[in-house]
Amino acid sequence: MDDCIFCKIIKGELPSAVIYEDDALIAFLDLFPVSRGHALLVPKKHYRNIFDADMETAALIYPTLSRLANAIRAATGCEGLNIIQNNEAVAMQMVFHSHVHLIPRYADDNIKLAVAGKQQASGDQLAEMAGKIKGAIIL
Repeated sequence: MDDCIFCKIIKGELPSAVIYEDDALIAFLDLFPVSRGHALLVPKKHYRNIFDADMETAALIYPTLSRLANAIRAATGCEGLNIIQNNEAVAMQMVFHSHVHLIPRYADDNIKLAVAGKQQASGDQLAEMAGKIKGAIIL
């Protein structure tokens, strides 16, 4: 993708602070960090987001996230870490090249992230939605 900022970083056309690289993935520090040590893990092959990624690339992501999370904790002394992936604009994706954020957390960082709903789902609602999702899984 000629206009993709991450593709340009991968090709070496834009500078970046690379912290990890292999044949399929690259990780670098975020230019606009949420916290000290905020990094992005990016597949080298261009995918818009998780909906487009192939299973071979997807299978590489989590083991690499684990290694990076431990390295970031060792290097920064962070007390925790959020792993976030935004997919499509409605979910706050801003760069449309698949990537995962590793955001180190510190007791005094004042970062507010909310992932819990405000109303508990009923057993019937959960069962209905689980059935729909199970029926849509492609193996």
